[in-house]
Amino acid sequence: MFGMSWKRRDVLKAIGAATASLACERGEAEAEATTKAHRQPNILVFLTDDHGQWLQEAYGNSEVHTPNMTRIASRGVRMNNAFTTTPVCSPARASFFTGRMPSQHGIHDWIEEKTQAYAAPWLKGQTLISELMKGAGYHTGLVGKWHCGFEREPRPGFDFWYSYWVSQYPHEGKQQFSDNGKLAEPEGFQSPLLTDQALRFLKEHYAKPATKERPFFLFVGYTDTHTPHKQMPKDLADYYAGASFRDIPREEFAATHGKPLIPVTNDAAAEREKLEQYYASASAIDREVGRVLDDLAARGVLDETLVVYTGDHGLNAGHHGMWEKGNATQPQNFLEESIRVPCSIAWPKGGVVQGMVSDANVNHCDLFATLLEVAGVPASSAKRASINSPGVSYLAELRGRAAKKRDDAVFCEYGNARMMRADGYKLILRYPFRGVRFDNELYDLKADPRETKNIYGEAAHAQRVQRMTARVDEHFARYSVPEHDGLHLEEQPMATPASPWLEAVKG
Repeated sequence: MFGMSWKRRDVLKAIGAATASLACERGEAEAEATTKAHRQPNILVFLTDDHGQWLQEAYGNSEVHTPNMTRIASRGVRMNNAFTTTPVCSPARASFFTGRMPSQHGIHDWIEEKTQAYAAPWLKGQTLISELMKGAGYHTGLVGKWHCGFEREPRPGFDFWYSYWVSQYPHEGKQQFSDNGKLAEPEGFQSPLLTDQALRFLKEHYAKPATKERPFFLFVGYTDTHTPHKQMPKDLADYYAGASFRDIPREEFAATHGKPLIPVTNDAAAEREKLEQYYASASAIDREVGRVLDDLAARGVLDETLVVYTGDHGLNAGHHGMWEKGNATQPQNFLEESIRVPCSIAWPKGGVVQGMVSDANVNHCDLFATLLEVAGVPASSAKRASINSPGVSYLAELRGRAAKKRDDAVFCEYGNARMMRADGYKLILRYPFRGVRFDNELYDLKADPRETKNIYGEAAHAQRVQRMTARVDEHFARYSVPEHDGLHLEEQPMATPASPWLEAVKG
C-alpha cells in the first residue's frame, strides 16, 4: 500500500563529461558557470495543511502509518522544534513564500477565497521565494494549495501553476483547479490528482531541452489533513478502525484559554469517526508523497534532490479538550499543538546527515533562508535589506557542522496577539482591537507542559515578564512595517470576516 523503494543512479560522471565538453566548446568561463549550475540541487517542498507535528511516526506517534514521511526523516534530519509563524494557514504560508513575519507581509488570517482573495493586493510587491529561485536558474512549479490571494492566476516566479480555482474543497468528488490560469475540473480524490500534476511537472521538466539541464524547485501543497475530517479513501479509514488513539491525551479544556469554539463532544462515535479520518488523511498524503519520491528515484535524481516535508501549522484533535488550531478558541491560541509543525529534510548528496535529530528552534522564515542558501541565490544586499527576513539558515546544522549562534527564542503572531517562547516559558501578549482586549498569558512549560495555569500576574515572574516583553517589542520593532503591522488591524485589509478579533467585537 505504501511504496518504500529508494532507487539510485550516480550522475556525477555524466555531469563531469558534459562540463568537460562545454569547456572545450565554449571556454573555461562558461564551463565554470555550467558546473556551478549543476551543483544546485533540485528542491522539492511538501508543505501540507493542518498537519500536527504529533501525527507522524517519525515524531513518535505509535499508531499513524506514515512510512514515506519517515523515509524522508531517516534519509535526513528531523527538526524536533519546528514552529509556525502563525497558527493558521494563509499567514503561515505567506511567511514561507516571503521569509517574513505577518506584520511584514500583511496577511494576518486565512483568506476567504471567493471574495477576499481578490479584494486586496495581498503579497503584491513582496519578493517570493519562487522569484528568487527562478532568478537563480531554477525551473519552478507549484501544485496544490497556495491560499495567499489570487489563486487562479499563476503567481510571480512560478513557471508551472496548478492550484485551486476557488477553494480547496472537496477532498473527493468534482474538483476545480487552475491549470496555469485555465479552469480544470477533474473528478476523484484530490490528492492523487495533485500528485498527477506534480509528476506532470517532473515529466515536462526532464522532457524539455530548455529545462532538463536546470535544477527544479517544486512546491506541493496537499490538504487532506484540513477540516472537514471526512471523505478519505475507505482502505485508509478502515486501517484505523481498531486504533486506540492512545497518543492523544484525554483532557479538559483549561478556562485560562478563554472558550473552545470546537470542543470535544460527548458523542463518542462522532469523535472517533473524526479521528479515524484525520489519521487516514495523514496516510493518504503519505501515499502521495511516496509516489513523487518514487518518480524521482526512478529518474535517478532522488539523492541529489533536497526534499522537505513540513506543515503550515499544527492541529489539536482532542488535545486540550478541543479540535483545530489557533482560531479554534476565543481569544486565539498559541498552544503547542497549534504552533508545532513537522519538518524533515533529506539531501544525501548534499551532505545532510542521515538519521539525525536536531533540537534547534526553527520556523518557516528559517526554512526560507535555508533553501536560499542551498540554491546559492545571489540576492544583493539591497534585496536582502528590502526583504528583511528574520530567518537564519540552518544548512550547517543539517550537515552536522557547527552553526551560527541561533537565538533560541520562538516568535509567533496572530492578528492582535504576539507570542514568545524561550527558556521553558511562553509569553502571550494581547493587544486591543476596537476596545476589546483579552488577558496576557505566561506559562511555565516545564512545570506545566499542558499550559493549564496562567502565571502572568504572579509577582515571582514580574521580572521575567518584563524581560520577555522587551524582547517581543524589540523583535517586532525590527520585523514589521507600518502598513502591515498586526497591532493596527483596523487599517489592514480584511482576510476573512471570521477573524478572532472580529468575532470578539461581535461578542
